[in-house]
Amino acid sequence: MSLIKNYKVLLNPVVTEKSSMISEYNQVTFKVAIDSNKKQIKEAVENIFKVKVKSVNTIITKGKLKSFRGTIGRRSNFKKAIVTLKEGQSIDMSVGV
Repeated sequence: MSLIKNYKVLLNPVVTEKSSMISEYNQVTFKVAIDSNKKQIKEAVENIFKVKVKSVNTIITKGKLKSFRGTIGRRSNFKKAIVTLKEGQSIDMSVGV
């Protein structure tokens, strides 16, 4: 997979309290393209960050209903991937790619 396709699969890292807590267990969370699969996510992480991936878990989060000035709208659905790295591997989210 080319580098441009890798960046289309991985949209951005998810930096929250919960994702910071799971980093102790060698896991990193990314927001990914809704149509990507686990194999594509694994290849993208390995190619971009030069690490070895142990497993990938994906979650599709449904968009919330929101009201703005009486008009009901819906936020878009998005997909998250929790990537478990092999022992000794790490990704530092505080620096850019």
